[in-house]
Amino acid sequence: MPAGSLASPKNLIKKAVSNESGTTSAAGHATLDGSRHFVRWFTELVSSKEGLRMIRVHTLGLAVAALLLSIQFSLGQDSGISVAPILWADPGDIPARDLFWGPGGQDHQPALPVEFLAEDLKGTSPKFEVRDSDGKKWTAKLGLEAKPETAAARLLWAVGYSANENYFVPNLQVKNLPAALSRGQSLTGHDGNVPNVRLQRHPHPYKRVGNWNWRHNPFYGTREFNGLRVMMGLIANWDLKDENNAILDRDKDGGPKLYEVSDVGTAMGTSGKSYTDKVSKGNLSVYRRTRLISHVHDDYIDLNFPKCPPLSELFEFEWGFFFHQLSIRWVGKHIPRRDAKWIASLLSQLTTKQIGDAFRAAGYSPAEIEAYTQAVLSRIQELDSL
Repeated sequence: MPAGSLASPKNLIKKAVSNESGTTSAAGHATLDGSRHFVRWFTELVSSKEGLRMIRVHTLGLAVAALLLSIQFSLGQDSGISVAPILWADPGDIPARDLFWGPGGQDHQPALPVEFLAEDLKGTSPKFEVRDSDGKKWTAKLGLEAKPETAAARLLWAVGYSANENYFVPNLQVKNLPAALSRGQSLTGHDGNVPNVRLQRHPHPYKRVGNWNWRHNPFYGTREFNGLRVMMGLIANWDLKDENNAILDRDKDGGPKLYEVSDVGTAMGTSGKSYTDKVSKGNLSVYRRTRLISHVHDDYIDLNFPKCPPLSELFEFEWGFFFHQLSIRWVGKHIPRRDAKWIASLLSQLTTKQIGDAFRAAGYSPAEIEAYTQAVLSRIQELDSL
């Protein structure tokens, strides 16, 4: 059979998916017609010697193309295939983790003193940017969130969740600190010596490239995501806004993106926003007497978190915050029991000393360290008994 008498598959497919007017036909008809034309074309092809030679050539070409695609995929080069993002990574030997130095370790701690760069007016806590003596930039946070955030981030990191490098400094010397700040002026001390400061930066070499949403994210419904929901209840971090969740990306090598809860400053107090920040954040007396789990069912649990916001928020015209807090209450509800037991199996590996080290690093007094440690252990026991 002459080579010219064999219609090419490209033309047959084009014929199958186009109608007489030149527009694309319905998908179902195109698939059916395309299949019929392909079978007819292939039958004609294998019935001739020249056709068999064409098959061998085409088969070789397909094999080479498949090999090139495989190499391109394995190298992660511009193939359009992205690397899966990371919410949780295996922490390995949990009892060996150093919760005093935390995610950054001793080597990454800021080199003091620091130099003032600019105020950071995002969020509700007073913050400003500084540069340490080694040239690294940090965000300094003052006020009620400094201590609880330092401890809470270490507990998240201990069981495999990404957390920022943060360090609590009881008395931070800040060069070139302005005489007046827009926020937190009463917290800045005297002569550039600022008390009770949390210094934080994203894990090196990552930079923030966006936010993520609790309902709409790549991990929704997974064991690791449900474990994070439990962790938010365990540390009582009730301010679950999108801007408090960060997507981090590397500068150069294009590795996987990290998803983390980047602001956990409302932790270690009440299970939801109360009437004042002083009552809501870092409130040891409330934290230690509040149980983590409210209901246990056969297949799922409900947490005693997050609580409904007070009605006073409506009278103060904080309507957006009030209704957001109502809409996010599902985070602590209907958590699969098996996933709660999984995160409990990780938390139960922490020693009493490790938990105490997290609060010791945050500048708490010996009595506060003991009380917080026992409160966290009590919550872990609730989970461990499921």
